[in-house]
Amino acid sequence: MDTPRILLVGRVGQVGYELRRTLAPMADITSVDFPDIDLTQPDSIRHWVRETRPHVVINAAAYTAVDKAETDEATAAKINGTAPGILAEEAARLGAWIVHYSTDYIFDGTKRTPYVETDAPNPLGAYGRTKLAGDLAVQAANPRHLIFRLCWVYGARGGNFMLTMMRLARERDRLRVVNDQSGCPTWSRMIGQATTAALAKSLTATDSHTAGTYHLAASGSTTWHGFAQSILDQMPTAEKKCAVAEPIPSSEYPTPAQRPAYSVLDCEKLSRTFGLKLPDWHTSLLQVLEK
Repeated sequence: MDTPRILLVGRVGQVGYELRRTLAPMADITSVDFPDIDLTQPDSIRHWVRETRPHVVINAAAYTAVDKAETDEATAAKINGTAPGILAEEAARLGAWIVHYSTDYIFDGTKRTPYVETDAPNPLGAYGRTKLAGDLAVQAANPRHLIFRLCWVYGARGGNFMLTMMRLARERDRLRVVNDQSGCPTWSRMIGQATTAALAKSLTATDSHTAGTYHLAASGSTTWHGFAQSILDQMPTAEKKCAVAEPIPSSEYPTPAQRPAYSVLDCEKLSRTFGLKLPDWHTSLLQVLEK
């Protein structure tokens, strides 16, 4: 294939921003975001795919307001559930690939060993339900799909836990962070790099044997409190009012949406298929903070 054409939906998000950087050397990219594309409007979605006629559609957009989704599930369902299916369907009409991002929140967190791709989903809230609907819609609409389930995404831009903790540490002399939820903090840049490598292999394969659902997360795991304390430890003393985070149970920090207590992802399938293994979460965190 000559230089592939890629339609990237969600250009300004954490993952979308990194994808624009990592994909640039290998593809001709058209990147769009709201309001140019409205994922609640099927005609808007179809217009962009039919106008650009890409070899690959990458959906890096989502309704990610986990708590707000509890009272706005209809909108979340359109963006997270219906829109991915339409993108996948339109891509299939062109014989194109669809790359879609899922979430650890499709699991209920009752397991105590890392989740594999074949574990039964059981989302606890509206966000997880709508994201699962999107996964199923993509799988049903286009056999040439790469679905990457992500976990605790953060980076040097956008709205994320790392930047929030750094801001609060500068503003407050006390931080209380839940210590009974475990996951894999994953740098958005690593997601962009891994996606690019997996897509390059898929586009050059003689068949679609790489298609499927994959867990894509940093190695190792921690709690939100462990993540927060690691962030604080790396901040210069002069930049923070708070140096130690206080661990608390989730019951002391109630939220509208229930989160899975354990959402560590097993990424062995990604390693077997693409030879990709992301670094340990703490190693990546140090790299982000150094930059």
